[in-house]
Amino acid sequence: MQLKPNDFSRAVGRALRRAARRARETARKQGTPIYVLKDGKVVAIKP
Repeated sequence: MQLKPNDFSRAVGRALRRAARRARETARKQGTPIYVLKDGKVVAIKP
């Protein structure tokens, strides 16, 4: 089944948000920082 370009973009966006949510949950459980880009710099954030 092929998705239209717009449908594909939405599916990718949902998948990325889901992956980010799971990464935050895992970091919270393990007590590890999450690295994000903030003001052009990579910073560690403790969840």
